[in-house]
Amino acid sequence: MSAPWLTVIGVGEDGRAGLAARAREALDAAELVIGGRRHLALAGPLRAPSEAWLSPLAATMERIAQWRGRRCVVLASGDPSWFGVAKLLRERFGAEAVTALPAPSAFSLAAARLGWPLEDCLCVSAHGRPVAALRRHLQRGRRLLVLTDGAEAPGLIGALLGGAGFPDAEVSVLERLGGEAERVSRHRADAVAGAFAELNLVAVDLRPCAAAGWPLVPGLADAAYEHDGQLTKSELRALALARLAPLPGERLWDVGAGSGSVAIEWLRAEAGTTAIAIEREPERSRRIGANAARLGVPELDVVEGTAPACLAGLPPPEAVFVGGGCRDEGLLDACWAALRKGGRLVAHAVTIESERALLAFQARHGGELCRISLAHAEPVGRLTGWRPTLPVTQLVARR
Repeated sequence: MSAPWLTVIGVGEDGRAGLAARAREALDAAELVIGGRRHLALAGPLRAPSEAWLSPLAATMERIAQWRGRRCVVLASGDPSWFGVAKLLRERFGAEAVTALPAPSAFSLAAARLGWPLEDCLCVSAHGRPVAALRRHLQRGRRLLVLTDGAEAPGLIGALLGGAGFPDAEVSVLERLGGEAERVSRHRADAVAGAFAELNLVAVDLRPCAAAGWPLVPGLADAAYEHDGQLTKSELRALALARLAPLPGERLWDVGAGSGSVAIEWLRAEAGTTAIAIEREPERSRRIGANAARLGVPELDVVEGTAPACLAGLPPPEAVFVGGGCRDEGLLDACWAALRKGGRLVAHAVTIESERALLAFQARHGGELCRISLAHAEPVGRLTGWRPTLPVTQLVARR
């Protein structure tokens, strides 16, 4: 292992005066200092030559690579290992090359100012990310600390909260934390107004809200989705997700996605997962995107095309769900061949013809078959009776 040569120093609004002795020593011993123009000014005066980040970021990464083995310092905000540049530097140059010297993070400072226990807060970032992704975290009882993307962000977050049924959420906007110009203002979500600094964090308290929001447990009510009838119903969806078993870093293919419900709940169930919804109907593909944004997972990748032909070239999955088209020639075998080792294939069949396809697949590759029968209580005249749904045959196969 090579010795660390790249030091990432977190700088607060109090600048050089707020740096620990070790960070000041590394800064004074540097042969090159790289950072945003604001960070370079805050950390000054500098002894070494300094350069501001270039756009695109890759250009500066190449510049840093030229200094490999020499004393190079990168300046960042707060804790550079928490939604910061330290992750990119470690991925590019190796963890053994990088030393991170953090300052208090914006999350820590915000919790301190508000008197919130940090361990009770969900810390997320909307910096360089769609604000719609916050919808995933909107459940009554939560406290969110949100890194933002500029002066417009508090208003956008307030509008999102109001549109999602949380107009009564308590929103605090914390500007220039740790500096002489620090300011904290409090608002109702439906009345976030004012001119805010570019550097701000938004704190959202959902505890007093009347609305509950959609939970993260799989099996959301069918009413959560816009659909044309092509929807894996709530109970069947929960059973399918239990067998698909999402884990961090894993990818799902939702083949014949319909409304996208299985892919959406895969993403909501476990942070760090990815998903691709494959759907051949253009209007359904549009609807999948709208459902994903509304339920807080706008990162869902929607591929419009007919499987199995459109599966070629897609990144391989750890899990595949086939909710329709089981009897399409070659589909199940193509999904099985694409699965990574240890991956799971779950398929549902309603018709006898589709069930035959599952039986034929099981004969070739193995797996478990389960018959799922449901009935819902419905009025029968002035009384109540059980109305059964069509039984579903579920195949679960592990590669």
